[in-house]
Amino acid sequence: MHHDPANWQTYLVTQESASNGRRTPEIVERALEGGIDVVQLREKGLDARDRYEVGRVVRELTAEADVPLIVNDRIDLARALGADGVHVGQSDLPVAVARDLLGESAIVGCSVSTVEESLDAERAGASYLGVGAVYGTTSKSVAARKDGIGTERIEAIVDAVDIPVIGIGGITDENARPVVDAGGTGVAVISEITAADDPASATETLVETVDGQEKPPE
Repeated sequence: MHHDPANWQTYLVTQESASNGRRTPEIVERALEGGIDVVQLREKGLDARDRYEVGRVVRELTAEADVPLIVNDRIDLARALGADGVHVGQSDLPVAVARDLLGESAIVGCSVSTVEESLDAERAGASYLGVGAVYGTTSKSVAARKDGIGTERIEAIVDAVDIPVIGIGGITDENARPVVDAGGTGVAVISEITAADDPASATETLVETVDGQEKPPE
């Protein structure tokens, strides 16, 4: 079930530099305990060798938990680790190229922030969309989302495409529900889990928040 993005309610994006001095494998282990649905190995700032070494440990942990592992940007690294797929942004290799290189069964996610980008990614063969930044990442308050695209944009994108939409950017336990209310499949977070005093319990809380939400009537 986990391996279908339509079931991804909670999504961890790893970033050791945002983990309060802890190592990524420890954070991933705790998030898996807390019930995370999918893990993306991001680690911006680490070179490929280090990302590979971290990725090998994370791949073992996710495989054991039967949770999919997605690799940010690097198709070669995804293949080397035997990951379930990749996540590409607007400035990375195109979705169609990732799809060609990794094959039909791979999961290919794409970062988008507009309806137009979303439709392009879907046409190119994306499995799901990472939409953001929902709330500007500078502030945790819902009111201060000057740099965020807001949940109205989530709703517009959900209406436009048939693939799952995951909200990302400034998402916390407090503001995750409106993303799902807007039709989002789930939410992706970095610091809400990586920087938490107790990443397992932070994950559990987020899982409950997102899962406990009734989908609005059509």
